[in-house]
This record gives sequence, structure tokens and C-alpha cells, in this order.
Amino acid sequence: MSVRPFVEGDQVLLVDRKQRRYLVALQPGLEFHSHTGVISHDSILGSAEGSVLRSSRGSNFTVIRPTLAEYVLKMPRGAQVIYPKDLGPLLMLADVFPGARIIESGVGSGALSMTLLRAGAEVVGHEIREDFAARARSNVETMLGSDALARYDVRLQDAYEGLEGKDYDRVVLDIPEPWRVVPHAATALRAGGIVVVYTPSIVQVTKLQSALDQHGFGFTETLEVLNRTWHVDGDAVRPDHRMVAHTAFLTHARLLEP
Repeated sequence: MSVRPFVEGDQVLLVDRKQRRYLVALQPGLEFHSHTGVISHDSILGSAEGSVLRSSRGSNFTVIRPTLAEYVLKMPRGAQVIYPKDLGPLLMLADVFPGARIIESGVGSGALSMTLLRAGAEVVGHEIREDFAARARSNVETMLGSDALARYDVRLQDAYEGLEGKDYDRVVLDIPEPWRVVPHAATALRAGGIVVVYTPSIVQVTKLQSALDQHGFGFTETLEVLNRTWHVDGDAVRPDHRMVAHTAFLTHARLLEP
């Protein structure tokens, strides 16, 4: 069995007995502090994934590498992120493939960017805030490595004023007034290209749908994703008392008349 020990700079999750997760970037000489005690980074370095370490107060922590979904929930952020329950469906609705050329507007903290890049896309991001753009680049590099930055070009540009470039395969929007970008998307996309839009409010959806109808898009569909987990303990099973219900609407359409 191949073992890849933790090394300096690795992102790890420390998981306590109540399944609480703490994201830590490993550095020699540093320590992780919580109300259940202290764990030195040196005790983690060189250990294998799945190792169980004991804190200074006797609490056990399991050490694992974060998945993309786990990193999105714990990573540094400057803006609200799209959560994993929507990122997966969004990836399928956009039909992202290796080498796909995608414009993303509203990169925020980079959660969607990382998802697109992990699927092999080439992403041009439009962002109006320099601090958000810097945070997104940093998060992408931390989770996916510096090689991913070669396929990630974040530009300080207002998508309401236009989208740079032509013949893109996909346009993905997470901005307050996406209907204002629809005319620009119609000129930036190739024929048959797909636009996917993330909107928290149904009022946004109605305005978006009207703009899509007016600018050559068809096969439009809007959906939302509700995520309910289950408690399973032997033969005793039931839905969990809490669930992640509405976060946003996902609307997708194809450009039929460029």
C-alpha cells in the first residue's frame, strides 16, 4: 500500500470525536490550539493520512487531507461561496470537460473556480474587487497547486460592461444582476454554448429568463438542490433532523442564435 506522509505546506484536516473539522496548513514549529488542547505541527509532519494524534489535554484527532468539498467549507474567504451541494450539479449542468474555455463572472473566494479547474477547464474570471481576485488565486493555488494557475486568468473587469473574448464554450455567472450580462454572453459564446447562472432569489430568475429568451438562448431550465442526510445506526434509520435546503436557483440554457 502506497503511503504519502504529510510534509511542510500540506493542508490537513484535524477531526475531533464530535466530527468537528479544523483546517491547518502544516509548518514546522507551529502548533494547533483548541479548547481540547494543543497539537504540534511537528507531530503531524511525517505521519500518514488517517493517523490519530492525542492533544495536550488527551483528546484524539484524526488527521486527513481535505477533499475539495471540505476545503471549500473551511478555506479562507472574502466573499460568500457556492457550497458543494450546488457545485456538483452546476458542473454537470455546464457539461464541463477538459480543455473547456469558460468565462466565470463573480469569482469571489474561488470555490467555483476550483471546481471548474479540477474538471480540466481553462477559466477566465471577471471580478471587480482586487481583494476577492487575490483571495481566489490564493485558494486555487493552495488547493490545486501552482500548475492550475496556468489555466486560471482572473481579470479586474466589470461583466456588466462586457465579456472579453469570443467563442467560449461556457459562461458561468454568480452576480446580483445576471440579466445585464446575457447580451454579452450571447456574443462571447460559440453556437451551442451553455450559460449557467447561480441566483439566490426567484425574482432574479424571472428577469434572467426574460433576457435569455430575448437574446437567442433556448432549452432553459431552472432548478434548486435540496440536500438531506440520513442517520443510520444499524437497523435504526431516519432522516436527520436538519438539512441544507434552499441556497440558490441554478438556471442553464444553450445559445441557439448567436
